[in-house]
Amino acid sequence: MSASAETRPPTSTITRPEWALIFVLVAIQFTHMVDFVIIMPLGGRLMRELSLTEAQFAHIVSAYAWAAGIASLAASFVMDRFDRKTVLLWMYAGFTLSTLFCGLSEGYEWLLVSRTLAGAFGGTAAVALMSVIGDVFPPEKRGRATGAVISSFAVASIAGLPAGLMLAEWFGRGAPFLALAGLSALVWVLAWAKLPAVRGHLTAARPNRWAEFASVVSNRSHLGAFAFSFFLVLGTFTVASFIGPYLTAINGWTEGQLSQIYFVAGLCTLTGMTVIGRMADRLPRLALFRVLGFGALVMAVVVTNLPPGPLWVAALTMSGFMVMAAGRMVPVQAMMLGVPRPKNRGAFMSVNTSVQHAATGLAPLIAGALVTIKPGEVIGYPNVGWVAAGTAAISLLLAGLLRPAKADVSPLDAPEHLELLGERGA
Repeated sequence: MSASAETRPPTSTITRPEWALIFVLVAIQFTHMVDFVIIMPLGGRLMRELSLTEAQFAHIVSAYAWAAGIASLAASFVMDRFDRKTVLLWMYAGFTLSTLFCGLSEGYEWLLVSRTLAGAFGGTAAVALMSVIGDVFPPEKRGRATGAVISSFAVASIAGLPAGLMLAEWFGRGAPFLALAGLSALVWVLAWAKLPAVRGHLTAARPNRWAEFASVVSNRSHLGAFAFSFFLVLGTFTVASFIGPYLTAINGWTEGQLSQIYFVAGLCTLTGMTVIGRMADRLPRLALFRVLGFGALVMAVVVTNLPPGPLWVAALTMSGFMVMAAGRMVPVQAMMLGVPRPKNRGAFMSVNTSVQHAATGLAPLIAGALVTIKPGEVIGYPNVGWVAAGTAAISLLLAGLLRPAKADVSPLDAPEHLELLGERGA
């Protein structure tokens, strides 16, 4: 059955305990997203203060993604053999410490190592987080649950990035990471206290690790999903890698002015995520993705050809790009969670995340090879937009390969999960 023909029960209401769980997951994802994206608008300051070349800056950005990809791939061998909560807490603790090291780094080499560690731990934590959604929420609720978690990117743009950029302007380049490490420590305590144990997947009989991994990566439906993920992510981050340095170079804007752009764009994206999350539980998800995906293709070309101009024009253009690029991920994540069977969901999401991070790591290297930044001028950025448009077009074609598993039974229907969410007998 194709994704476009996917049938779902009538939309059901998300309960109060489920919203509480979503809040914890959003808080974790928020800190992860701020840490991941803050490096991009700080690019101009980092290149000045650490005397980085465009290639070195691209390496720092891509190191996070490559490390996350490798760690996620390694995690696919063991992810489904442990309680989701245990994995999430250990990985998030490592992410918190790595972010602290980013703030304390004084040179290119140490910053590169710290970003690598942050990527390894943060990427694996993100896999565990999405697996929790797939295990706890039934298909008819996943659009709203994933939409809420993905909206953390918008909240990061509204609150995290502006605050981080202002801290960098006031206290130096390390301040955003130090503040984020402190916030992450508080969120870890909240997650430890509030997250339920998620063990339903542990009851399935399992072969040895290599056989299980081979079954995940040899499944034709899985391979189609992995190819789709690669091209979906590649285009977005070729554009995003240098958008901060680009706007700074052509307009001479400060971090404070960039923060205004990210605030407006994030506010628009947050509003869009709320609407798109509801639409993803009511409309055919493949059709919804293709509409938003085509919009993202167009906006990638527009934003990379933006001439010098008023701040409000850049804010509106950035908003359009972020709403389309982030919005298309809502129906995609809901569809992807249904591709594997529940017993393999952690391994599948680990490999898929590894593929996405490989694309994210490759993206800034492609952009860095195409872009040259000079005072008041950026050469080659429009070419980045055309690369992004090409990869977006490929993802539109490959989206039809997503196939839901024949039996996608949510553990939410099991008594132990109803009990964990405070819905015993509901």
